Amino acid sequence: MARSSFTFTGFIVRWVIALILVLATFNPTQYSLVGWVSTTLWDESLPLKALLALVLVIGYVIYLRATMRSIGVPGIVLMVVLFLVVGWVIATYVGTSAFTTELIMWAALIALSLILAVGLSWSHVRRRISGQMDVDEADIT
Repeated sequence: MARSSFTFTGFIVRWVIALILVLATFNPTQYSLVGWVSTTLWDESLPLKALLALVLVIGYVIYLRATMRSIGVPGIVLMVVLFLVVGWVIATYVGTSAFTTELIMWAALIALSLILAVGLSWSHVRRRISGQMDVDEADIT
């Protein structure tokens, strides 16, 4: 049975795992599955690439399913808009000269990982705020 308490540390753990998932898939460096596959696809490391891809797909299925069930498309859209407006505020007060393509990519990857972490954590937050539980399956016997 899952723990009923939700802590900030629990959210951080969910976010770090989501960040690892996102950055292992793609990042501006060559240290990701996309970077690894794009350099050489058909070589002796193909089985390792396939294994990593499968592990990442499993991680995405878990995170995306939880995110879609807890906050849905409207919640995802609201979070994307939130991050865009935060970027707009930063650009307004810091200036656009600080923004590089690589910095924008890193910010988008971090934002994506935060959306996944919020999606995985939202049922706990909602239960703590409102007292209501999200139930996907009813055990009717």
